[in-house]
Amino acid sequence: MNTAFLHYTAPPVVGGVEIVMQEHAHIFSKHGQSVTIITGRGDAASFLPDSKFILVPEMDSQNALIQPLNMQLEQGKVPQNFEQVLIGLYEKLSPYVEKFDHVIVHNIFTKHFNLPLTAALSRMLDEKIIHNCIAWCHDFTWTSPRSRSKVHPGYPWDLLRTNRVDLKYVVVSKQRQQELAGMLGIDKELVHVVYNGVNPDELLGLSPEGSKLIKRLNLMEADLVLLMPVRVTQAKNIEFAMHTAAILKDKDIRLKLIITGPPDPHDSQSMSYFKSLKKLSHRLSLDNVVHFIFESGPEVNVPYFINSQVVSDLFRASDIMFMPSHREGFGMPVLEAGLVGIAVVSSNIPAAKEIGGGETLTFHSHDSPVDVAMLVSNWIEESIHYRFRKRVKQKYTWESIFCNHIQPLLNQG
Repeated sequence: MNTAFLHYTAPPVVGGVEIVMQEHAHIFSKHGQSVTIITGRGDAASFLPDSKFILVPEMDSQNALIQPLNMQLEQGKVPQNFEQVLIGLYEKLSPYVEKFDHVIVHNIFTKHFNLPLTAALSRMLDEKIIHNCIAWCHDFTWTSPRSRSKVHPGYPWDLLRTNRVDLKYVVVSKQRQQELAGMLGIDKELVHVVYNGVNPDELLGLSPEGSKLIKRLNLMEADLVLLMPVRVTQAKNIEFAMHTAAILKDKDIRLKLIITGPPDPHDSQSMSYFKSLKKLSHRLSLDNVVHFIFESGPEVNVPYFINSQVVSDLFRASDIMFMPSHREGFGMPVLEAGLVGIAVVSSNIPAAKEIGGGETLTFHSHDSPVDVAMLVSNWIEESIHYRFRKRVKQKYTWESIFCNHIQPLLNQG
């Protein structure tokens, strides 16, 4: 499927719409779609290598030809060369846009920054040169307190508030949905709401290897990620963590328990313990819950080891650092969890008890997995930080938004 994205400018030009268009182009491309950016100013280097990039300078609102027209239009005057500029844009853009399955136009149908461009695209729609056009409307001039004075009744300003049945309208919030529907005089259900999203790889600073691992383990889709940044030794009490995870799973919590370190392949006792944990995981029906990084690499049956950078990636993608150790000399992961801002649930090791300062969730050696599962459940109920983070991870990443909202919109025709 071939999709074109149109806007006045593109990255590296700085702007909210430019960033959203860049993220759209990236996620479309990652899902195997052919992407072309058509813009007045920008750089192809800001997009993935397989994206195409077309510059049409007259699309830029700051173009030397467009700026003088804008000054007159803002004063309520239609410039004498308006039609001439419109035709020039029409003739330049038509050969490009007619070949796309979808044309996504950011803001041009509702903002006044280049009215000859708006009029040219409207004429292409009239003549059915553009197929499956989506008007992605971030802002509206006609309802903006700052720019309302720059538009006037009549042509071409009315193009920015005229409903077109051959457009799919998309806005970025329910408030904008109500506003656009009122401006166009249509039912709000005809305006699709597709929220902006976040890029976890970028925002969490994930390394390429860490990002791939997190995707393989489906950590972003989980309700709760418990991280054990430990080696596989009996002192770490991993079986206790598994029993706790099984109780949480029975509470309909979709969780992941991640053990970062490997067993010692040269130590028969360590390998025996690892095998017993695998059997326990299966017996507790945790095969898709408990993940040993040692066996979570890109190649099946090939031992996988990660460096400190990837461990740091896992910290930032997790909700709780879980350390039910029988004993620890100190417990450095407690401090690491504190620095990245995730909760700590730990036995009474020195770092949690002496340094945690009451800001960690600790339990005693005589507490049962049921007790600790209740401790975690109560934290889930009380932490607005956790609940909001879970919602963002599951609903507002660009991956989730593309799959759940954008793809269905494209499939409508």
